[in-house]
Amino acid sequence: MTKTILRALAGETLATPPIWMMRQAGRYLPEYKATRAQAGDFLSLCYNPELAAEVTLQPIRRYGFDAAILFADILLLPQALGADLWFVTGEGPRLSTITCQAELDNLGPVDDIDATLSPIYETVKILSRELPADTTLIGFAGAPWTVATYMIGGQGTPDQAPAHALKSENRPVFEALLDKITEGTIHYLSKQIDAGAEVIKIFDSWAGSLQGADFEKYAVAPAARITAALKARHPGVPVIAFARGAGERYAGLHSATGADCIALDDGVTPGWAAQAVQVDGCVQGNLASHHMVTGGDDLVRETRTICDAFANGPHIFNLGHGITPDANPDNVQLMIDTVRNGG
Repeated sequence: MTKTILRALAGETLATPPIWMMRQAGRYLPEYKATRAQAGDFLSLCYNPELAAEVTLQPIRRYGFDAAILFADILLLPQALGADLWFVTGEGPRLSTITCQAELDNLGPVDDIDATLSPIYETVKILSRELPADTTLIGFAGAPWTVATYMIGGQGTPDQAPAHALKSENRPVFEALLDKITEGTIHYLSKQIDAGAEVIKIFDSWAGSLQGADFEKYAVAPAARITAALKARHPGVPVIAFARGAGERYAGLHSATGADCIALDDGVTPGWAAQAVQVDGCVQGNLASHHMVTGGDDLVRETRTICDAFANGPHIFNLGHGITPDANPDNVQLMIDTVRNGG
C-alpha cells in the first residue's frame, strides 16, 4: 500500500491523517542530546552522515511518525556557496554577510556546492535504506527569501530589517542573490531526490514579513520556480510549501506555487483554512508548538479541533512551526495518540 503521506499529498482524504512534526529530531529528546554531544557541535552533526541519520531515525523509533525529515540546516546551502558559517552557543548561527556586489561576487558557482553537501546526500541514502518501509522520507531546503535574510543580516533578526534594507537600497544585488540561492536550491533538492528523498519541503520561515507585491515576487515566485524545476526533473515527487506568516495569503498558494501541499502556521484557524486553502488540495498543520510544552486538556482539545476541521479533505497533521527545546516528549505522544486514537 502506498505510504499514507504520499496518499494525502496525492489528494486522498484519509480517515486518520498521517502525522509528522517539524524539528521532530532535536533538542527536546534526550537521545538527540547524547548524539549531538558525540558529534561535538551542531555543524559536525549535520555533516556526519551516520550521526545525522541516527538523529533523524530517533523520533521514528520513539513515536512511529509517518514521515522522517532529513536532519540538516537551511544554512548549509549558503556555506556550500562560499559563505562563512559558524554557530555561537546559545545564540544561533552567524554568517559572513552579502550586502554589496563585491561580496556577492565572492560566492562560488552553484555547480561546486556538492563538494560541501555530499555528506548530506549520503545521509539521505542511509535513511532511504534504514527507515521502516511505511515511513516517508522528506528532504528540505530553506526558501530563497528566508535564506537570503540570514546571508544579508549575518544572523537571524526579529524583523529581517537588513534584508529589507538591501532590497530597498540595492535591488539588483538583492535580486541577484535571491536568484543564486534559487538556482542552488533547485540543484540541492534535486540531489536529495536522487539520493532517495520522496517528498520535498520548502521552508519560508520569514515569508510573513514580505508585504504587497514583494510577497508575490520574493516568496511565491521563487517557490514556484523551484517547484516547477523539480517536477520537470523528478515527475511525481510531491512538494510541500511553507510560507510562515502568510495569513490570508495562504489562500491560492497551491496554484500560485504549484506545490502539492500548503503547510499552515498556527496564525490561521483550521476552520478558515479548510474553507480557503484545503479546497485547493492537501494542507499540513497546524497545532501551536506551545502545546508540546504545556500539554493537558488544551492539547487534546486543539488537536481534535484541527483533525475535525480538516476531516473532509487531504490533511497531514503537524505543528504550526517547529517543536521547541523545552517541549515534553510525553506531550508529543499525547498528541499522536489523540490524532490516531482520539486521545
